[in-house]
Amino acid sequence: MPFEITMPQLGLTMETGTVVEWLVKEGEQIAPGQEIVDVETDKSVVAVEARHGGTIARILVPPGQEVPVGTVLAVGVSPGESLPAEWQPDQPAMASTPAPKPVTQGTQTPATRAFSRTGPQQVSWKARRMAREAGLDLTGVNGSGPGGRIVAKDVAQALATPPVEEPAPARVSPVAAQLASTLGLDLQHVAGSGPEGQIRQNDVIAAAAAVIQGRAGPGPSPTPGPAQVAKTIPLTGVRGTVSRRMAVSGSTTARVTLLREVDASALIELRERFNARLQDTRISYNDILIRICAAVLREHPGVNARMGDGQIEWLDQVNVGLAVDTDQGLLVPVVHNADTLTIPQIAARSARLIEAVRSGRCLPDELTGGTFTITNLGMFRVEGFTPVINLPECCILGVGCFVRKPVVVDEHDTVAVRPMMALSLAFDHRVIDGAAAARFLDGIAQLIQDPLLLL
Repeated sequence: MPFEITMPQLGLTMETGTVVEWLVKEGEQIAPGQEIVDVETDKSVVAVEARHGGTIARILVPPGQEVPVGTVLAVGVSPGESLPAEWQPDQPAMASTPAPKPVTQGTQTPATRAFSRTGPQQVSWKARRMAREAGLDLTGVNGSGPGGRIVAKDVAQALATPPVEEPAPARVSPVAAQLASTLGLDLQHVAGSGPEGQIRQNDVIAAAAAVIQGRAGPGPSPTPGPAQVAKTIPLTGVRGTVSRRMAVSGSTTARVTLLREVDASALIELRERFNARLQDTRISYNDILIRICAAVLREHPGVNARMGDGQIEWLDQVNVGLAVDTDQGLLVPVVHNADTLTIPQIAARSARLIEAVRSGRCLPDELTGGTFTITNLGMFRVEGFTPVINLPECCILGVGCFVRKPVVVDEHDTVAVRPMMALSLAFDHRVIDGAAAARFLDGIAQLIQDPLLLL
């Protein structure tokens, strides 16, 4: 009996999903629990597993198509059965782009295998990760997937193929080449006077003199005019979600940012002590900051809140998100119930979440439910910035890098050089008053300067 493979609901707020890549083909046998298709939500890419064993009889939704939850993506049949000719899905697939027609094996040529691609280069998440780990530039890689999409096997083939050296654009004598290198002269547009157009020393001297005298240049002068579009990036998937959420946050919140500089000496020392004793877990500054913010949020429940429908809602869980830069865009995995965890427990959980989100395998529920967010740009040597509130939360903490500065350290006006760290707390003034936000930021600063109070 045929069985349907539908777009699953991978999170409470998920309404649509996009087929990224089919991991099986029509006619291929599958087993229960086997990963058969990669689906992109507005937050991550998730591999969907087969619930039944059998054979993939027909794929209805091609890669790149966005469809509502519950849409039939493919149909399978049990072992030994075939799909009736009159079979139709209960919910017709909403694919506006038909799947590419198969090409007969005996008539395939490079021209028939090539796909025209007018938009940006399409790459599956698996292929992009393989290329990044191998340091491979995907510009020259031809995709064999639907619509010319680069898939994992294309990257594997490119890595296995030895690079082909391109022929020199023109024959150049060794003396001419050395002189051109010394002068910084591009030989691409220099005409050679030697046999078969070989560029000689006199040609380089003449071209260099022409450049100096302004009679000619090594290349055509650029035509003046407005800048032209070199590349377009569709606002779809994660990129589209980030764009919409940032715009909504900026236009609907009454954002105010408080700035505070703190001495991070004790924070640095605590991390060093942890890492000197722990064997299997490495503690980051973000791990300690998550625990600090969680503790202070529990003491200030009015900050652990959000704007509801005509009311302010205080939340019963402290779930701290950490902004992570990924190939897909900015994502915020959430450490749930962070106030109940120790720093090593937070470190283990955040390390797993960061690895999952960067590989595109983070579950939607691990990217939702946050009540507070930390965004740290210290690794980029950014000293301070004003972060954008991650709705529906009402508060976000920006963390800058350590800067060694002379500061007064006691009541006797003793001056010492200390690693200072800038904090920027952006909050929604509709939900939190300025004084309450200031007290909350002061609580964070006190624990950063004396984090042993957490232990």
